[in-house]
Amino acid sequence: MIKTLLVDDESLIRAGLRFILESAPDVEIVGEAADGDEAVDAVHRLGPDVILMDIRMPGTDGLAATEAIRRLVRPPAVVILTTFDSDEHVFTALEAGACGFLLKDTSPHDLIRAARLAHGGEAMLSPQVTRRLIHRVTTDAPVRRRRDALARLETLTGREREVLTEVGLGRSNAEIAAGLHMSEATVKSHISHLFDKLAVTNRVQVAIAAYRAGLVD
Repeated sequence: MIKTLLVDDESLIRAGLRFILESAPDVEIVGEAADGDEAVDAVHRLGPDVILMDIRMPGTDGLAATEAIRRLVRPPAVVILTTFDSDEHVFTALEAGACGFLLKDTSPHDLIRAARLAHGGEAMLSPQVTRRLIHRVTTDAPVRRRRDALARLETLTGREREVLTEVGLGRSNAEIAAGLHMSEATVKSHISHLFDKLAVTNRVQVAIAAYRAGLVD
């Protein structure tokens, strides 16, 4: 079961999320929180695997809570769920350690899928957020960023570079394993090495590194 924590200051939103997620046989809602401080406390008490986190809440907001939670020894995966889709929020959330960023008009199917992907160490972004992210990555100081990204790639093995490209293309671990003829466990091992060598904390940042290095068009 994917133990999931819902964090939103609106009880009606939490009720809707609970209704959707509990329709999945492998998702268990272990608790709810109405602000960032409650979320941090709930993580210590309930040990969730995945958190669906709102951004704008009274008191400690979702971004600050995400940053605090991701500093824990064994932090849960955090998926930001919000009505706000500004570039600033996307990048701040990813820098804080979130592994996904979904808008609240995301379909129930994609909401459940996001929880599963997050639990499996993968990431999911709303399509419109992905387009903005790619545009900003590929247009913001491209020469300097590409030079820096290529320098980081010098430490990678050939196989790690292949996995990096596949992650940049948005492929899942299962798809990468099939395409590169390796086990999913091996894929996960390569991705773990990418985290260390590229000095990143989540899969989205790995994909950004692939774009910046020019491995993905």
